Amino acid sequence: MTKAQNILKVAVTALGRNKLRSLLTTLGIIIGVACVVATIGIGDGARIQAEDQLRSLGTNFLMIYPGSITSGGARAGFGASSKLSYEDLDAIRREIQDVTYISATNRTTQQVIYGNQNWSTSIQGAETDWPLIRSWNIERGQFFTDQDARSANKVCVLGTTVVQNLFGSEDPIGKIIRIKNLPFKVVGVLESKGGSTMGQDQDDTVIAPYETVRKKLLGTTAVGGILASAASNDMVQRASDEITALLRQRHRIAKPSDDDFIIRTQTEMLQQAEDQSRTMSYLLWSIAGVSLLVGGIGIMNIMLVSVTERTREIGVRMAIGAKGKDIRAQFLVEAVALSIAGGTLGIFFGLGIQKGVARFAGWPVAVQPQAIALAFAFSALVGIAFGFYPALKASQLDPIEALRYE
Repeated sequence: MTKAQNILKVAVTALGRNKLRSLLTTLGIIIGVACVVATIGIGDGARIQAEDQLRSLGTNFLMIYPGSITSGGARAGFGASSKLSYEDLDAIRREIQDVTYISATNRTTQQVIYGNQNWSTSIQGAETDWPLIRSWNIERGQFFTDQDARSANKVCVLGTTVVQNLFGSEDPIGKIIRIKNLPFKVVGVLESKGGSTMGQDQDDTVIAPYETVRKKLLGTTAVGGILASAASNDMVQRASDEITALLRQRHRIAKPSDDDFIIRTQTEMLQQAEDQSRTMSYLLWSIAGVSLLVGGIGIMNIMLVSVTERTREIGVRMAIGAKGKDIRAQFLVEAVALSIAGGTLGIFFGLGIQKGVARFAGWPVAVQPQAIALAFAFSALVGIAFGFYPALKASQLDPIEALRYE
């Protein structure tokens, strides 16, 4: 048997003498490593879900909304309109070459009725570029036409949630539903998109021509918002800057702080989601770090106790030829073994937490092999860092004094 094998055998034997104490010593490591594994898995899963949901909003997406700013109790943007107009949309369409598709939008919530079924849902007015901006395909039927949009025809396209609640298994194409006591003909059904970044059901919606919603459901001249799509991802920021400059010119706005509109890009929303995910990860990493520190202190404490308990054993081993480095290696291996055992259990607990969160909370998780390797490495480093001092102390004992120790 080699020296290394002998040291490992003695370490396992020593730790096995006090199984409960060894297990309790590793609790801090178990909790810390479990936090590391769970944190990375849940954080990565949330980030991936946020990215997928933001991509589901559309391609190279820009949202332009009316907004006003108040400073010192006075309304900012003097002389400028606090609302977008359809003329603004026409100007963007004509003058901003980096914008490929554009659509006015407005929104209301109404009760939708079919037969003896009813469902409260979001009614969104849009133009024919809307499905191209949102990258939202039609599952059945078709989207409404330019003629429908210009004539404010009472036609609509349904999300799958609305279809399920009003029609069940019945085909809705060609059927008449009632919105605010007005008959609307169903011409299409959108494919399912699932939840949004805000947790809302994107499929719980009815899309109708913008002019129809504006005139017959809202009775307003205001534009609720403008959706646009840049020609490419590289042009999104440039398109945003160009639209900003154009609207400031049209609204006679001199200072950026007086803007009476808000522009959000897909890139900005993705960055915001990543920042939120990163902040949560930092918090959980902090908890994991504290747990690992506590676990490391526990290992150091128990190893110091072990040195005291085994002083006579250390003296005997030195008397028969063991050197200080052999004793140091012995106790360091024991500390690392405790730490790695706790790390291994922590990895399994962390994976169990991930599965529990995915199953019961419905949160997405991503099992990353790098996270498991990182957690395992952390546990080994904690064992080395906190086991070194007790090992050093054991190696510096005087053999004669150790043999006299009772």
